[in-house]
Amino acid sequence: MASSDIGIDLGTASVLVYVKGKGVVLKEPSVVAYDKDTNQIKAIGEEARLMLGRTPGNIMAVRPLRAGVISDYRITEKMLKYFIQKAVGKSFFGRRPRISVCVPSGATEVEKRAVEDATYQAGARDVYVIEEPVAAAIGAGIDISRPCGNMIVDIGGGTTDVAVISLSGVVVSASIKVAGDDFDEAIVRFMRKRHNLLIGERSAEEIKINIGTCYKRPENVTMDIRGRNLVTGLPKTVTISSDETEEALREVTSQIVDAIHSVLEKTPPELAADIADRGIVLTGGGALLHGLEDLIEENTGITTMTAEDPLTAVAVGTGKYVEFLSTQDKG
Repeated sequence: MASSDIGIDLGTASVLVYVKGKGVVLKEPSVVAYDKDTNQIKAIGEEARLMLGRTPGNIMAVRPLRAGVISDYRITEKMLKYFIQKAVGKSFFGRRPRISVCVPSGATEVEKRAVEDATYQAGARDVYVIEEPVAAAIGAGIDISRPCGNMIVDIGGGTTDVAVISLSGVVVSASIKVAGDDFDEAIVRFMRKRHNLLIGERSAEEIKINIGTCYKRPENVTMDIRGRNLVTGLPKTVTISSDETEEALREVTSQIVDAIHSVLEKTPPELAADIADRGIVLTGGGALLHGLEDLIEENTGITTMTAEDPLTAVAVGTGKYVEFLSTQDKG
């Protein structure tokens, strides 16, 4: 039975599936393309992501999760079913799996219920809903059961979760709807304002990944980006530098720093002392943004490090949560 334990990191930008004993077996964008006229689903995952912004009128490419929360229930359910089958093969439906799914720490009971129902509908035997920061901490290799404060900052696609964890639970947390997608949007806005150039989300993401930074790089790197000139309406290529991305991302990254500040202010003194000793751990895809560690360190005075594999930390932690529960029960 235990071999069918699955952990799902149900993210705004991507869905990761962790299978016990195999690790993360699937990482695909949480995008679904469907035909508006017939309601038929055309593509799910990477195939659908390639259609974003490139579809004819009757086909819609949508992200059924907004800010880490289900915005389209029916499509999310179909997407979950597809990913579970793809990760584990169709054969497993003989013995339905135990599935743990993570939600942002700010999710309401109704939102948690929607995730739970969708997962049952997709074929789970038992469903455990786990808060994202707890999953991130387990995935980052932190022993969360000890009476010791750990601070996790999980920057996903749609939400950033900041939490102080001790004794397997969240002591103080904040969840803000500012994360990786907002980095992209900030770059799109900046290019429009500064260069009169209209670029798509995918181009903005390329800029963010290749030269994006939120802390001055020692050397200013540049890249060429194509878009549509808003004045002439024609395609145009512009060179953008990493210093410009720092300016573009300043407002968004400062909101993340503010959230960390506000959580530190509410943290009990004993746990705050632990965090000062142990540092802040960053997880999630947004943690890969260049200069984020330095920015947080400069603003809080606390050592900040990124988990070994920030992208998969939440998925691994979600998968290990079921094992973690069974050791707690025995204990």
